[in-house]
Amino acid sequence: MFGTLDGTGFEVLDPRFEACFIGHAKVERLHAGMRWVEGPAYFAAGRYLVWSDIPNNRMMRWDETDGSVSVFRDPSNNTNGHTVDGQGRLVSCEHLARRVTRTEHNGSIKVLADRFEGKRLNSPNDVVVKSDGSVWFTDPSYGILMDYEGERAESEIGACHVYRCDPETGGVTQVTTDYVKPNGLAFSPDESELYIADTGATHTPGGPAHIRRHTVNADGQSLSGGEVFADCTAGLFDGFRFDLDGRIWSSAEDGVHCIDTDGTLIGKINIPEIVSNVCFGGSKLNRLFITATTSLYAVYLNVNGAR
Repeated sequence: MFGTLDGTGFEVLDPRFEACFIGHAKVERLHAGMRWVEGPAYFAAGRYLVWSDIPNNRMMRWDETDGSVSVFRDPSNNTNGHTVDGQGRLVSCEHLARRVTRTEHNGSIKVLADRFEGKRLNSPNDVVVKSDGSVWFTDPSYGILMDYEGERAESEIGACHVYRCDPETGGVTQVTTDYVKPNGLAFSPDESELYIADTGATHTPGGPAHIRRHTVNADGQSLSGGEVFADCTAGLFDGFRFDLDGRIWSSAEDGVHCIDTDGTLIGKINIPEIVSNVCFGGSKLNRLFITATTSLYAVYLNVNGAR
């Protein structure tokens, strides 16, 4: 906290970015020594962060009160993305079990979705919960392509889609049809739009490496549109989150990219490892937690994350 970590810093690409960071606030490395980290989720009530160490088949926990790190869940079914719902419960994507689960307040685990039209999901990747309680998640095939982050298997569905799980009925509906590898996703602050990253370029030469923008229809359960909002200039967009002013803070190969509401890349937080995901935390949601390859990083910003 008293110096600048090698390979970190703020890169201003547009004057609009200058108001987003604090000049003397530095990027901190909170923990290291993992294999491929993902899915940070902050729990305000307990002042701790949970994230995935996917190949090691475990979830980790960082305590904000004393900086200690411990194992939160082992084994974890190769969990990937996580979020916290409106009741403070952990919602997780599990590669190995090919399902989306919720950890109840008593510690029990409830399966929210594991099939669509009778067929097993591929390997749910990232998840968000809308204010109405519905659970929206992406289902690329990364967890069944190899044994490193799941278990090699054939896709029963035969494609990669985005789904919505109804909070009342538990029914699962497909909300997209034309993604190659849907990955990170997030609602705009007012929930009128859903943004979804497509990382199809990982296995398709010349494939997509962008974030698309969809309109949430009046029924609150379906999407329209889907135009490309921003192309990634360094590797791929993976997980991302919004701040209250509508800017996207997204993972990328060279750090965290800040994209303004018009789709312009206005700045970067440089990180010396490939970034996989981010989330806002702290009592004022002004601290950005960053999972990047083997390490967990954090930095205070002059913005507040959208809840």
